[in-house]
Amino acid sequence: MSDLTKIPYYPGCTLNTVAKHFEESAAVSAKTLGFELVELEQWNCCGASFPMSANNTMGLSAPTKVLVEANKAGDTVTTLCSVCYNVLKRTNKVVKDDGEKRRVINDFIEEDYDGGLNVVHYLEILRDTVGFDKVKESVTRSLKGLKIGAYYGCMLLRPFEDMGIDDHEGPTIIEDLLKALGAEPVDFPNKIECCGAHLGAGGKEGEEVVSRLSACVMRSAVGSGAELIVTSCPLCQYNLEESQAEVVKNVAGYSAVPIVYFTQLLGLALGQADEMLSLDKNKWDVRELLKDKEV
Repeated sequence: MSDLTKIPYYPGCTLNTVAKHFEESAAVSAKTLGFELVELEQWNCCGASFPMSANNTMGLSAPTKVLVEANKAGDTVTTLCSVCYNVLKRTNKVVKDDGEKRRVINDFIEEDYDGGLNVVHYLEILRDTVGFDKVKESVTRSLKGLKIGAYYGCMLLRPFEDMGIDDHEGPTIIEDLLKALGAEPVDFPNKIECCGAHLGAGGKEGEEVVSRLSACVMRSAVGSGAELIVTSCPLCQYNLEESQAEVVKNVAGYSAVPIVYFTQLLGLALGQADEMLSLDKNKWDVRELLKDKEV
């Protein structure tokens, strides 16, 4: 364990509860690749959304407290949830670039933080620190023959000028990972479109919007040949699964497409035990699909 590179890690609320399998599969794969996710000793909810109003400075206090705690642990913090990543990275930029807001926030939370932390996504660690070549060398179970659609959604990339994780018009970071794992990435038009996000909490009208948008994503992916979809957002994963559940229920003969976290697929390719990846927590088990593939 001592030879592993330790990276401060912010889990966020969802990965600490209903999306625990996202975190568990990431942690076990990290150790295989030479690094360890070290959960922050103290952390709070990031707020789950970046304030829409430019004047809502107080809305930045919760994520700034997270950044303060992370800064105590090192100069870099990583996270898995696309929403947490979005909120933390954008907040960090505001604190770093806007002196007046930085003063107000620091006064309110009684800290002195300057925005100097490096906020990175787990995908960036795989690409920029580990390197996809090393990931490829570590694969013990090739996913050759598996056609996979990488669904980015909104939060990982937008706003483009603030996030900067990848090319905003044609991101490839997940596809490049899939290639390293031996799979065949399937490009599809709606891979960076919204699934409806939090609108499902807005009553029947919101649920209808989520259902429509998520269905558009599914049709786009499946219509382009994807037999499996990977994502990095618990909200996207839930919305796509629920949307597809309606199709399975109402369309005779429809064959469900598994929707899994990219870390679960990574763990499979690295030879991790199934129970460590919690594959049974997905609505449709990807292992059924692998039975008929050259792996």
